[in-house]
Amino acid sequence: MAVRFHRIMHSDGKLYVAPIFDCFGGEIISLSMDSHMRKDLCISAVKEAYKTRNPGNGVIIHSDAGSQYTSDKYKEVLGRFRAIQSMSDVGKCYDNSRMESFFATLKKEKIYKFNTLKMKREEVKKIVWRYVMIYYNRQRITTVNKGGFPPTVYRNMATDKRAVA
Repeated sequence: MAVRFHRIMHSDGKLYVAPIFDCFGGEIISLSMDSHMRKDLCISAVKEAYKTRNPGNGVIIHSDAGSQYTSDKYKEVLGRFRAIQSMSDVGKCYDNSRMESFFATLKKEKIYKFNTLKMKREEVKKIVWRYVMIYYNRQRITTVNKGGFPPTVYRNMATDKRAVA
């Protein structure tokens, strides 16, 4: 899994988006959004991911080396979930390239089509949530997965195959 945040400007100020990206099939499994980029935003995303998926011990959670991810509180939460923290060095965006690619897609396909500076925070949050959780995960064709299936469809197919085996 990978976690990172991104800032979107709007009429009320800033909206920080912190998704958790499942590297298996490219699915966003949790999405936290708030007006700040403090560690609590990233912790919320991790907790929601575990609540949604319950992946068990040993999951690798990759991030950059921002203060949110190096905080004792964030590390404590990962420890409680028995997750393994993997962190890029400062300035090494390539280590988290799949998350960077996701944000580029989000901006190009959705955010840049609106003048978010004229919109309220809650409006922008709804647009982001709908795009990610409905379109990106469930409908958007991707070249990452074999067959080009949307991430949620791909995960469900893999889960069904394991259940049969």
